[in-house]
Amino acid sequence: MNQDYENFVRLMKLKTGIDLSLYKEAQMKRRLTSLFQKKGFQSFQEFFKNLDRDQELLQEFLDRMTINVTEFYRNRSRWEALENKILPRLLEENRSLKIWSSASSTGEEPYTISMILSRFMSMPQISILATDIDEGALERARHGIYAERSLAEMPTEDKKKHFVKDGSVYKISNDIKKTVQFKKMNLLSDPFGSGYHLIICRNVLIYFTEEAKDILYQKFSQALAPGGVLFVGSTEQIFNPGQYGLEVEDTFFYKKV
Repeated sequence: MNQDYENFVRLMKLKTGIDLSLYKEAQMKRRLTSLFQKKGFQSFQEFFKNLDRDQELLQEFLDRMTINVTEFYRNRSRWEALENKILPRLLEENRSLKIWSSASSTGEEPYTISMILSRFMSMPQISILATDIDEGALERARHGIYAERSLAEMPTEDKKKHFVKDGSVYKISNDIKKTVQFKKMNLLSDPFGSGYHLIICRNVLIYFTEEAKDILYQKFSQALAPGGVLFVGSTEQIFNPGQYGLEVEDTFFYKKV
């Protein structure tokens, strides 16, 4: 089984550029095994042969690999800290903000940032880059249509102001949509931009090996402007931020020194 998985990892890297060896092996293997068994395949070798010629199956593989579970204002108290403490300082120090939602999934995260920013500035001033490895998730994000459960944590005034209810779903307003540019990106292999004042990377690093996390923290730190902030998820505390040129500004917020 190990040789079978190792070959699969090698072939997937050649085909997609995604290096599965940088993800926690037991976790990833378990997730992908359940998918290929559900499809009736007996091995990773057989799974790859089918992935190689079936675009839909490849998309399902990406969905399973990335686990697109998200919602607006996920862990709401941290978004309140962003609004009440982090953004006021960043806006005091910078005339405009360069913002990147680095694993944006189906769009709830960058749209949440946009709604919060709209309390500080006019819509045309807001510009957010949102990236993800999964083109299917990005496509859903661009459409901006969400089930009610995605809005469970959202303040009522935001729901009223930025959404239109259409049957059982909610459509996000075009004003908010226009503030976010979605783009496909592999964090582990693609180059990062620079000069960001705020980078959000939440609930993604838990899937990576310690070696991969170390690489990503270095890259995120280099991509931040001095005084810029990295905002991570609630299970992703950085225990040694100093080695990346970062310091704690608040829980799960790390400022570039």
